[in-house]
Amino acid sequence: MRESGCSVSRMWRTLAALALFVTPALAQERLTAYDALRVVGVHINRDAVNHVISITGTHGDPQPETWRVLIDDRRGNGGVREIQVRNGQVASERPSSVVGSSEGATIKTARLNLDSSGAFQVASHIAEKSGTRFDSASYTLRTDQHGDPVWIVTLHAANGQPVGTIHIGANRGNVTRTEGMFAGATMADVQTEPEVSRERRHDEGEEEGHDEGEEEVSDEGEGEHGPLYGVRHRMRGYFRRAQDEASGMFDRVRRSFSDYISR
Repeated sequence: MRESGCSVSRMWRTLAALALFVTPALAQERLTAYDALRVVGVHINRDAVNHVISITGTHGDPQPETWRVLIDDRRGNGGVREIQVRNGQVASERPSSVVGSSEGATIKTARLNLDSSGAFQVASHIAEKSGTRFDSASYTLRTDQHGDPVWIVTLHAANGQPVGTIHIGANRGNVTRTEGMFAGATMADVQTEPEVSRERRHDEGEEEGHDEGEEEVSDEGEGEHGPLYGVRHRMRGYFRRAQDEASGMFDRVRRSFSDYISR
């Protein structure tokens, strides 16, 4: 009986230590974005994860070595705090040069249903369907123009050059846009983000400014008799099929942040 009646306070001290410091074996397995946010919550306070502006990680294989988390720090006169998480610990913390977020720019973590591991699986599927070969992935989680959380996953070749970018809704796992894929375009071709014809979007019954799931490519040369019309038309069909398949993956990769952080 004496052995089973260990101190509750000792148990909680042990759990706190485990939350702050991972074992060497676990440290070798790179953290996901959710894991990094948990570390931030322990390091600062639980409420800090409700003030995240963005979280980024570069050249992951598939997950990055370091996650960079920007926190809206209202205690710091509207400033922004940058926290870097590596190997299960806070590697650095400092004020950021990024201007403080405007109202609504922080991520509503209660709406997060896709971790970076799931975002990678969706992005990999889209890359496979588009014939895009890649070696590593970079991640940005932020809000879009509607205030919804979105993953922006950029795929890189072995030499580090970007070969395509996928925008994935972090709430429903829907692929809303790709760049440099499905249209035969290079990243240089799509850096200016040309718009699809507004007249055509109106004819298709889509709302301007919220063209969800449409591959954004230039209409130049796409007239009914234009040299690129047939190619663009076929590529949009491929994109939509891949988009539907990616949506079907969501049930398998879905991961609620609220459930995760409450464990």
